[in-house]
Amino acid sequence: MRRGSLFFDEGVRKRHYHETEKGKVTYFAVQLEINVGGEWKVVLRYDCSHRFSHVDQYDIKGNETKTALDLSFESALTFGDWDINENWLKYKEEFLKGV
Repeated sequence: MRRGSLFFDEGVRKRHYHETEKGKVTYFAVQLEINVGGEWKVVLRYDCSHRFSHVDQYDIKGNETKTALDLSFESALTFGDWDINENWLKYKEEFLKGV
């Protein structure tokens, strides 16, 4: 099991969690969170909680859009980690604007 957090900016963090068995990812979640009014809100989350890799994107009201990814758990974890690292500022701005 590996767990961690990375702060990009004040009030903006990425949380990362994954489990492996015999070198294969069996569960993962990597998400971008923003602190709004003292509460951490999920902006974007890559995970496999429904037994398939997908990304959930949220608006500031908490409405969710789920998109299935045609990727292995390993590839989805790697891509999600990269996407959040590269695009966190864009996601933050869209989230706070209500896009």
